[in-house]
Order: sequence, then C-alpha cells, then structure tokens
Amino acid sequence: MNKITQLFGIKYPIIQGGMIWNSGYKLASAVSNAGGLGLIGAGSMYPEVLREHIQKCKKATDKPFGVNVPMLYPNIEEIIKIIVEEGVKIVFTSAGNPKIWTGFLKEKGITVVHVVSSSKFALKAQEAGVDAIVAEGFEAGGHNGREETTTLTLIPMVKENISIPLIAAGGIASGRGMLAVMVLGADGVQIGSRFAASVESSAHDNFKKTIIEVKEGDTQLTLKELAPVRLIKNKFYNDIQDLYAKCPSPEELKILLGRARAKKGMFEGDLVEGELEIGQIAGIIHDIKPVSDIINTMILEYRSAVTEMQSMAI
Repeated sequence: MNKITQLFGIKYPIIQGGMIWNSGYKLASAVSNAGGLGLIGAGSMYPEVLREHIQKCKKATDKPFGVNVPMLYPNIEEIIKIIVEEGVKIVFTSAGNPKIWTGFLKEKGITVVHVVSSSKFALKAQEAGVDAIVAEGFEAGGHNGREETTTLTLIPMVKENISIPLIAAGGIASGRGMLAVMVLGADGVQIGSRFAASVESSAHDNFKKTIIEVKEGDTQLTLKELAPVRLIKNKFYNDIQDLYAKCPSPEELKILLGRARAKKGMFEGDLVEGELEIGQIAGIIHDIKPVSDIINTMILEYRSAVTEMQSMAI
C-alpha cells in the first residue's frame, strides 16, 4: 500500500496545497470527497473564520481533511487551540520551526507534516518528530525557499536523507508530473496551482482567469529580503522591480508591500495592484474545472503514463 494513502486514510496520494485565499472549506472538502486530502489554508483566516471553515468542512465531507498552518503568522496559539478543539486530525505546518508545535500536536493524536525547501530542513523536521515531509521546489507559487532548488533535484536529495514518507510539491499539475516525482522517490504529491484554478477554489474569478492565461516566463521569484514569493508579473510586480533598481532597504520593500496585497489580488481580484501568487506550472493549466474532474484526469494520466513507461523498458 502507498505510504501516503495509508498515513492519511485516503484513496489517492494527492494532497491539495493549503494556499492562502484559495483554500477554503469548499476546495478542501471537494478534494477529500474526490479521493485526495483537502487542506484548509489557515494563513488567510482569522481564528474564528478558521473555526467556521473547519465546521463547514466536517459537514461537507466524511473523508479525512487537514489544516495548513504557516507558523510565522499571528494568532498561532489561538489557531492551534481551535484545531485541537474542533478535532482536526491532520496538520501541515510551514514557515517556521517544526519543533515548536509538533510534540504538542502529536500528543493530541494529530498527524503532523512539515513543508521544507531543503534537505537540511527536512532532517530538522524529521528530528522534530513529524510524520511526513513535503519537499517543495522553487517552481512552486507563493512563498518559497531562498535556495532556488528545483523539484527535480530536491526530491532525490531529500529522499536520500530521510526515512519518513516524502511528498513532492512544486511544478506538479498532471498525472505525468505525479509519476515523474514518484519515480524520483516521492510517495505522494502536493498540488497548489492546478487546484487554485478550480471551480471550488475560493479565489476571485479574475485571478482564476489570469492563471489560465499565464505562459512560460510570466512568473518570477522575488522579495527574497522579506520572504521569497513567486508572483505573476503585473503592475505591482513591476513596481517591486523599479524599487529594486534603487537598491532599497528591507524597510522600503515592506512599505511598498503594505498590507493585504495577497488578499487584494487573489481574493478581491485586483489584477493591477494585487499580489498574484502562482507556480510556473500555470503555463500548462488552460481551464477552470471542478476538482473531481482534475483528480480523475490526473489519475487517468498517471496510469496511462505508467503503461507507457512499461512499454519503453530497456
């Protein structure tokens, strides 16, 4: 049996990324109902909003689902408290030290997975006692690793260093991509961009339409001095580059970034001044589809690719 399906009690080793402003209960429950593992993205929710989404998700699916928690966000203690109170059984942590909360969560019977961008941090997460690792290459959308290690090279390097289950993320949006990273050593995949462009994503329609228009080279990793993030090149992105030409301080970059840029772009649909986070793989996403269609297509592609590879055996 696959290590990831066994760990989470799901049908397919497909996890939906807990993307801010995209991953409400509608998306999470749809992914879980289709056989994957849906994640509610706590990073863009006030604590009581998170509680509401967890409760609605429990009503919308009887399958396993989890919550993604960026640990550097405010209200972390309150968020963890709500997760425990609401009986959530799976937590994905990111953007912080896994040692802080892993022990506490596991004592409560919660399965813990940590997202990393390097072998060094994968080892630290394993030492902290997490149940699995998500290794994310820099092709991914949103916040990212400073090392700019691609998924193709990251997965085998992390695999070489850890003994717990490994989930690949970054640049995966098809069954063929899923097979590729599993051949490299991953036990499952975490997918963000393809699910952002789904009917059930909580993102604004303007953002979803922009995702399917993205072509090769239309995204870039930037703002490394603050927290590296991959953005679609729009006016806000160009403003960042203009400021970089003046050798800005981190404080000047923070002033330009301001507050709620991601909400403005992805949730409110401001394609000019908003922060539009998406992965490089958006270049092969050409339609906005229901989650069930996305997962079914992915599994059919995966199985077809496996058969194709068998016929190419040397």
